[in-house]
Amino acid sequence: MRRRAGGKVEQYFIILFRTMLLYLLILVIFRLMGKREIGELSILDLVVYIMIAEMASLAIENTKDPLINTLLPISILVIIQITLAILSLKSKKFRDLVDGKPTIIINNGKIDEKAMRSQRYNFDDLLLQLREKDVGDIADVEYAILEPSGTLSIFQKNQGNQQDNSSLSLPLIIDGEVQEDNLDMIDKSKSWMLEKLRKKGYEDPGDISFCSYQNGKFYIDVKDK
Repeated sequence: MRRRAGGKVEQYFIILFRTMLLYLLILVIFRLMGKREIGELSILDLVVYIMIAEMASLAIENTKDPLINTLLPISILVIIQITLAILSLKSKKFRDLVDGKPTIIINNGKIDEKAMRSQRYNFDDLLLQLREKDVGDIADVEYAILEPSGTLSIFQKNQGNQQDNSSLSLPLIIDGEVQEDNLDMIDKSKSWMLEKLRKKGYEDPGDISFCSYQNGKFYIDVKDK
């Protein structure tokens, strides 16, 4: 009886040790992965977090399995995640592939049903998210943008003021790459933008980390040297 009781106490200590160790390890891992709100997690982030949580849970339950069987795959996941995060920082195309791109659901007061279908997003989803933002009538919405995280960004109409596409701040250059879809939205060409930038002293769009356009004004941020 004493041996059995001693074995149970030892097992409890092993569970306690593993729980504390994995708790501290996961805290360190999440710090390494960077700060994001839960609603802003990408698909990759979510998959990695779920897998880590599942492996940690199994390691705590199965005290007879060596810890290395859990620590090794967790370490591999962390390395993969950090590598993908670095690639995302360096390449917008890769970032769009992994995280997705924002989709304009309501454009200048008009619902884009084709964009909704491409995102498998229905009117019930739209109305629900509008209500969550205290918007009771679609007619009050000038722009609604479905973010890669699934949240809906809403820009309401200015009562009594006529708006045009330039009232929405649109990124025209990101990481040196011209966003031609956004230029089309404001009915401008790439040559128009390049001419405007040259007048402001910017010869190469590749030197610009971010450039947006709103109400006839440019915001320009040059890449760090």
